[in-house]
Amino acid sequence: MNRSMIRHGFVLMLLALVGGFFVPAMEIPRLAVSAHTIGVLSGVLLIAVGAIWSQFTLGPRQAGVMYWGWLYAGYANWLGCLLGAATGAGRMTPVAAAGLEGTPVAEAMVAFLLISVGVVSLVAAGLSLWGLRGNTLSAT
Repeated sequence: MNRSMIRHGFVLMLLALVGGFFVPAMEIPRLAVSAHTIGVLSGVLLIAVGAIWSQFTLGPRQAGVMYWGWLYAGYANWLGCLLGAATGAGRMTPVAAAGLEGTPVAEAMVAFLLISVGVVSLVAAGLSLWGLRGNTLSAT
């Protein structure tokens, strides 16, 4: 069990729940609802990964990359959507934003966050799968 990751899961869930109160005040309310949902689900994912942490068979460097990868992915995904909702930067989220676009700076920040989340999530998920490989072959 990784208490730190579990704690981060609850922090992210709390941030997302509080953010839900501000949905009507956002430039793109539908994207704010997405940020709220993503934050809660990412928090649950962090709690689940933290709960099974001892089941991963990884070296210290791999475990560190996986740990920070999942944390970054959770927080950055939530923050990218929340930032897009608050600033009206919706180029990266055309369905939720219904074609709205923000300033070039806001769009660049949201794009960086969401694109990097995609890459980092793939690395974290790959390491998670690798870490759950069995040391012995079984006939299942």
